[in-house]
Amino acid sequence: MIPRQYIPAVERGIQEAAARGPCGRLSVVDFKVELYDGSYHDVDSNEMSFKMAGILAFRNVSPNCRPVLLEPILELDVSTPDDYQGAVMGDLSSRRATSSAPSRRRLVKVRRSSPRRAGPLCHDAALDHAWRGTYRSRFHVYQEVPPDAAQKVAEVRKKELEEAKA
Repeated sequence: MIPRQYIPAVERGIQEAAARGPCGRLSVVDFKVELYDGSYHDVDSNEMSFKMAGILAFRNVSPNCRPVLLEPILELDVSTPDDYQGAVMGDLSSRRATSSAPSRRRLVKVRRSSPRRAGPLCHDAALDHAWRGTYRSRFHVYQEVPPDAAQKVAEVRKKELEEAKA
């Protein structure tokens, strides 16, 4: 029932609503939408109306879809002298990093996976101290944020939005 020329407007509305997202007002990714039917009126229908229909449909349905917050996980290769191994390992552990066993050489190499939000390692005091360590990072995978951390992110984002409105 919807004329073809209005279907892209519905899609734009859905994408716009997804960019704002229902989960702490963060964007939504990896979702599927099916448009089954709609109504059309020769006089009152226009692109803006169909875009708004897409926005409203997304807003109405998305909270019931159990959205989850994802975070990028990096794979890290860290090299540091033995003297700094404890400080580096402790710092990475505090950032929810997991590791394989370090090798026993003059320079300790550690391979870890760490959430991206944990911050860059170059600001880590153990590595900054006289530049006695190096690291290399690369994207590994997206992973669901633990519920307690997701709740904190949602609360912070909600507060930011409220302050921006004031």
